[in-house]
Amino acid sequence: MPANGRFRVAVIGGGISGLAAAYRLAKARAAGQPLEEHLFEAQTRLGGVIHTDQADGCLIEAGPDSFLSEKPQAFELARELGLAGDVVGSDDARRHTYILHRGKLATLPDGLMFLVPTRLLPMLTTPLVPFAEKVGMLRELFRKPQAVGDESVAGFVERHFGRAMVENIADPLLAGVYGGSADELSIRATLPRFADMEQREGSLIRAVLKARRKMRRVPRGPLALFSTLENGLAQFTRAIEQRLEPSRVHCGAGVAGIRVAPAGGHGRPGYDLVCHGGLQAGFDALILALPAHESARLLSSRDPELAAPLAQIPYSSSMTVAVGYHHRVRRMLPPGFGFLVPRREGPRLLACTFVHAKFPSRVPPDRALLRCFLGGSRDEAILNLDDEQAARLVLEELRQILGLSEEPLFVRVYRWRRSMAQYAVGHLDRVAAIHQRLRHHPGTFLAGNWESGIGISDCIRSGQTAASNCLRYLAET
Repeated sequence: MPANGRFRVAVIGGGISGLAAAYRLAKARAAGQPLEEHLFEAQTRLGGVIHTDQADGCLIEAGPDSFLSEKPQAFELARELGLAGDVVGSDDARRHTYILHRGKLATLPDGLMFLVPTRLLPMLTTPLVPFAEKVGMLRELFRKPQAVGDESVAGFVERHFGRAMVENIADPLLAGVYGGSADELSIRATLPRFADMEQREGSLIRAVLKARRKMRRVPRGPLALFSTLENGLAQFTRAIEQRLEPSRVHCGAGVAGIRVAPAGGHGRPGYDLVCHGGLQAGFDALILALPAHESARLLSSRDPELAAPLAQIPYSSSMTVAVGYHHRVRRMLPPGFGFLVPRREGPRLLACTFVHAKFPSRVPPDRALLRCFLGGSRDEAILNLDDEQAARLVLEELRQILGLSEEPLFVRVYRWRRSMAQYAVGHLDRVAAIHQRLRHHPGTFLAGNWESGIGISDCIRSGQTAASNCLRYLAET
């Protein structure tokens, strides 16, 4: 036990992973465990890419707008924070998605489970896939199980369904979700369920249909695909911050370096943080809830072998542009949640969400709200545009794609540099190497969207796991 009778833990990074870790530690402290948690964030606000804004009565998510309902961590955290009553689902009765194809919007075929077709007629009639590849999909039903190593999503999908499926469906879906390229992302790290299905069944179509039959046997209530919080995802940030000791939340306190102090009375080393606001000394454990490259920077002088695989994890940048219109624009838009843009089509837009259709309560009835996404691993340069240039580009591409000539009521531009981890081929090996090397550093724990998923629930799980491991380490100490 340290001299003052309490263990001091530093959580570095105030995004949702760091907030989840700090909250887990605060709960343990409230339950009587002898510790104090300190949260350090380089920015002047908490939340990381979670940032909720307001404009003309519209609620705008500058970063992610929702979490997948089937992953429980976000809802469970909302329930613990007293926010369960604020969880709302997407209006799935309007859930149609379009793909820009040869300059026109084509409906994403019904029955598509991300990239696996499960209904025959929609696939036979879609213009997104040529006739020869539609015939090939019938042959896919007879594929035999096989075990292959890691490969790109593009290679995996092309083996099963053909190149058009990659270019017109898989790649724009991945660009919209991950900001990445199907040619680079790992099937085993990004879509492990499908890799397992191939190994077990051979045919993805057979495997998905079998899984759906099993799901029908399990009684369940209606479940929206996406869920969010009524007043924005920043409710998570505010609710967790209210449960932390204010004097131990340090915003605007970026960490420039970590010093390892000699072993104290409990026989384990301590840590001092070199912060922009001065030295913060005497920590018994650290949780680095940072982008992988930031953790690599802080760990490079201490252990180059640990820093190297962290630094090898690539990140993409993104820009979101929210455009508000008068409600008459709603009548000009196709019914649905929005559209995706394949790379070969030409526009720099990756995707556009019709927020008033996806989450109607976020937009007044007399307004329409579109959220546009740009950047990703193929177009980092777009973040160098100023707000006026970005707005002009987005409005022109909306005019070309949707025929919108209406003058917007407002435009808001948000930039997120190097914010999205890219699970490139070999990612699981890099993560395994990181965790293997981390065993040489008791008292240091890592979390973030580079580890085991980029969604909000994934990041919450990563932060909670790091905090639980930290508590176990302190208990053993």
